[in-house]
Amino acid sequence: MTVDAREAAGATGTRGEAGTEPADRAGRRAHDSVRRAELAAFLRSRRERITPEQVGLPRGTRRRTPGLRREEVAQLGAVGVTWYTWLEQGRDIHVSPQVLDAVARALLLDHAERSHLFALAGAVDPLPGKECAGVPRALREILDQLAPYPAVVQNSRFDILAYNSTYGQLLCDLDALPDEDRNCMWLAFTHPGWRASLVDREATVRTMTAKFRASMAEHIAEPGWKALVARLTEASPEFRALWAQHEVERTTGAVKVFRHPVVGILQLTSTNMWLGPSLGSKVLTYTPVDEASRERLTELEKLAHSLVL
Repeated sequence: MTVDAREAAGATGTRGEAGTEPADRAGRRAHDSVRRAELAAFLRSRRERITPEQVGLPRGTRRRTPGLRREEVAQLGAVGVTWYTWLEQGRDIHVSPQVLDAVARALLLDHAERSHLFALAGAVDPLPGKECAGVPRALREILDQLAPYPAVVQNSRFDILAYNSTYGQLLCDLDALPDEDRNCMWLAFTHPGWRASLVDREATVRTMTAKFRASMAEHIAEPGWKALVARLTEASPEFRALWAQHEVERTTGAVKVFRHPVVGILQLTSTNMWLGPSLGSKVLTYTPVDEASRERLTELEKLAHSLVL
């Protein structure tokens, strides 16, 4: 067979035979390219809508870029500036779910936007639906078994990571809130229903602020903590006044009194069960002080299940 004949025969073969790319592989490459371009455009649009003030950063006087700069997103997400720049440029790089999670938090994405981000990146979200990363399914099942006693998993920043049905209705309807608002500090200072449920609200928020400041000493430079303080400072004059007092207090158990709009007054003893050797995440449970509170917790659990149905 002549050279021309061999080349002609190879023109219909595989890439290895004739240097051409199979149609299915070329299709995948084109699809991936389009997906990366869409991901880049989505990230730019989310970055440009966030003001520096929203995440606790100074605006400065020479800001030409609408919203945040790329390096600011990288700083907030604790990822490399070069890596994040490549991601916004649509380059073909590997993206881990952990890094995508950090970017989603830095860009303040809601649940739908977060799902869109992971879909475009071709990655599996470690936080599907209402399940939170870092809270094993077995622990969530334990929370459910504790009902009608309210139980919740919190971290030292007062983020609500997981909870059972009774806790979900104790102070407000937690299921109705976006993920980014499920923080006890934020709710205690800004949510009308949550605030109304605290019988001794002024003392409660003062204590919470002191505990939050004590915990923040170990996280003083972390963007997530600074962003929450900035958000609270902007939203609540009450928080600003308490934060300026620099009071600190360590976490302890205590009797809490709540006023539920349907079942009435609940007197409950709170108990902290730490999930590790350091004072980080914990399971917080509430047990009734008296028989009346026990009966009302049972009513509250029934109410929670009726709302689900």
